[in-house]
Amino acid sequence: MPSPVKYHCDLPCGVYDPIQARIEAESVLAIMKKYADSTDDVFKRRALIIKEKRAHLAKEHLWTLWSDYFKPEHLEKFPQLHDLFWKATKACSKAKASVDIKDAEDLLALIDQITDIFKKTKK
Repeated sequence: MPSPVKYHCDLPCGVYDPIQARIEAESVLAIMKKYADSTDDVFKRRALIIKEKRAHLAKEHLWTLWSDYFKPEHLEKFPQLHDLFWKATKACSKAKASVDIKDAEDLLALIDQITDIFKKTKK
């Protein structure tokens, strides 16, 4: 019988990374910029649909990172994590409903803060 193995996350570390959320959030920002520069109503409608999907995917990546990677010992070391994830997922919703470029930039800034903590947990 194999001996029990204790993993930090669902699988051996290396499968989770906030870069997935960042890629989607960068797409949201790029779409907002193209939206602002366009006068084509059909393009703008399509851009909004795609932006909303990308913002939702960013939120899903953050949820997965929060629920499957980060553990109680991380919260003890970084007590701001819960609030940071709450703000970041709310920022995804705001970016989803907005065409304000600042909303996408704010989301990216929150993801950067999560990334900084994530990197510290990987050491």
